Amino acid sequence: MSSIPINKEILQAVSNYTASLKKPIHLILQTGEHKKRKELVGFLTEICSVSDNLILEEKDQNANLRSPISFSIEVDKKPTGIIFSGIPSGHEFNSLILAILQSGGSEIKLDDSIKIMLQNIQEVLRFETIVSLSCHNCPDVVQALNQFSLLNKNISNEMIDGGLYPELMKERDIQGVPCVYLNGEVFVSGKSDISKLITKLEEVYPHLKPVSAESLPLQDVVIVGGGPAGISAAIYTARKGLNVTMVAENIGGQVKETMGIENLISVSSTTGPKLTNDMQSHLRDYDVTVKEHLRVNEIKKGPIKSLVLSSGEVLQTKTIIIATGAKWRELGVPGEKENIGNGVAYCPHCDGPFFKGKEVSVVGGGNAGIEAALDLSGIVKLVTVLEFMPEFKADKILLDRAKSKVNIKLISNAETKKIISKNGKVIAIQYKDRNTDANNQIEIEGVFIQIGLIPNSQFLKNIVNLSKHGEVIINEHGETSEKGIFACGDATTVPYKQIIISMGEGAKAALSASDYLMKFMPINQNDGASVSA
Repeated sequence: MSSIPINKEILQAVSNYTASLKKPIHLILQTGEHKKRKELVGFLTEICSVSDNLILEEKDQNANLRSPISFSIEVDKKPTGIIFSGIPSGHEFNSLILAILQSGGSEIKLDDSIKIMLQNIQEVLRFETIVSLSCHNCPDVVQALNQFSLLNKNISNEMIDGGLYPELMKERDIQGVPCVYLNGEVFVSGKSDISKLITKLEEVYPHLKPVSAESLPLQDVVIVGGGPAGISAAIYTARKGLNVTMVAENIGGQVKETMGIENLISVSSTTGPKLTNDMQSHLRDYDVTVKEHLRVNEIKKGPIKSLVLSSGEVLQTKTIIIATGAKWRELGVPGEKENIGNGVAYCPHCDGPFFKGKEVSVVGGGNAGIEAALDLSGIVKLVTVLEFMPEFKADKILLDRAKSKVNIKLISNAETKKIISKNGKVIAIQYKDRNTDANNQIEIEGVFIQIGLIPNSQFLKNIVNLSKHGEVIINEHGETSEKGIFACGDATTVPYKQIIISMGEGAKAALSASDYLMKFMPINQNDGASVSA
C-alpha cells in the first residue's frame, strides 16, 4: 500500500523492539484527503503489522490534529501528547519508534532531577517542532520533547515535516530547522539538546528549577564532558577500578554533527551519529555513573574538589578531568545573530535543503568550510566560499574536489564585513578584498558559517589557567595549573582538533589522574585490575 515500502530488515528490528510492549499503543490518524495520506496510511500499516499491540485507527480529531497526514499516539485510550504531522521516515523514523516504545513503558533515560522538574510543571506547554527529514539534528529535539510529553500530561509536542507544510513555512518565515515553537511563539531555533531546552524553559518560567537528586558518595574522578576525549577518559579510569562519574550536557559533543569520518584509523568510514552510538555502547561496558543533560556551574578547589551542577546537586571528588570540547565560532559581524534561522546557519546538513536551487555563501576555507561547500554543491545553484587568509587551509584532497565543481567559487583574502537582510531574509553578504581594500557584495540567500571552534571553558575562569583563546593550558601529562585537575581534547591547548587526537588525550589524562591518585590520594581500587594495551 505504501509507495515507499519499509525495508524488511528494519521491520524485523521494529518487531524485535516492540515485542516487549505490555499494553496496546494506538496510532490515531486524522481523517480527510491529502496527496500524501495514502503513503502515510501504508507506512503506518506496515509498522503496526509487526505487533498485535500496535493499532492504527482513523478518527476525526477536529482541532486536535493539524491535517489528514497528522496522527497522535494514545495509550489506554488517553493521549500521550505526542503528535506527528507528516511521514516520520528518514532521520525521524527513530523518533517514531522511540515514541512508541517509551509510550509502552520503556525507560525514559533522563536524570532524576530533570524528571522531577518536568513532572512538577503546572503550565500547559504546547510545543511544535518543525523539522526536515534530512536533518540529523532534528531528531534530538523531537525525541527530547516527546519525552517531556510522556512525563507530564500538561506538555505536548508535534513534529511537523516542513516539506509538507509550505504554507506554514512561508507564514512563519522559517528558513532553518529544527525550529521549535512554544504556545505559538518561537522557543528555540537550530541545534538544541535536552540541556539547552531545559535552560530555555528556566528562562521562560523562572520558577522552574531542577530538583536536586540524592548526591553520590565521594568520587575518585569526575569527568566533565561527553565527547571522544571524555568517553576515552571515562573508559580508561573505569578500567583502573576507580569510582567514576561523567557529567555531560550531551553525549558525543561536536562529533554528532560530523557526517563523514574517514580518518579514524582502523575505521575506513563512519558517521558522527554512528560513532557517538558506538562510543556510548562501549562506555556502557564499564561502571561509570553518567549524569547527562546537566552542566557544571561551579568548581570549588581543594584536596577534595566540589562541583555544583545545574540541578543543584554537589559532587565531591578527588580529581577532575575537563573534556568539555568546543562549539561553533561566530563571525561577530552585523547581521549574523539577527538572521540565525532566517538565512544564517551553522549546519549545512540540516539547513542546506532549504536553499535548493539558490545561491549561498560559506564563510571559512578550512576542512569544515570546504566540506560544507561540497555538500551544498549538490543542492544549491552556486556556493561561494570566502576565506580570510591568502591560502585555503583545507586538505588538498578536499580542495581538489571543490575546484572540480562548476558551482563552487573560491575567494581568498576576503574579510567578511556584514550580512545584509531585507524583510527578515538574507539577501547579500559584504566582504573586503584584503588585497585591494575594495568592498564587494555578493547577492545570496543563505550564509553558512564554518570558521572553527571556541573552547567550552567559560566556567573555568579563576579555576585553571587559560590561554588568550580560552583554551585550558596543559602540559604533556594533561595536567592543568591546579593540582588534581586534568584536561584533554578540544578544550585544551593541544594542537590539531581531531577525533583521534582527542581520544588519545582522554586516555592520557585518565592515566595521569590515576597516577596522581596512587601517589597523593587513598584509592578505592582492586590490585588485580586488568592491564590495558
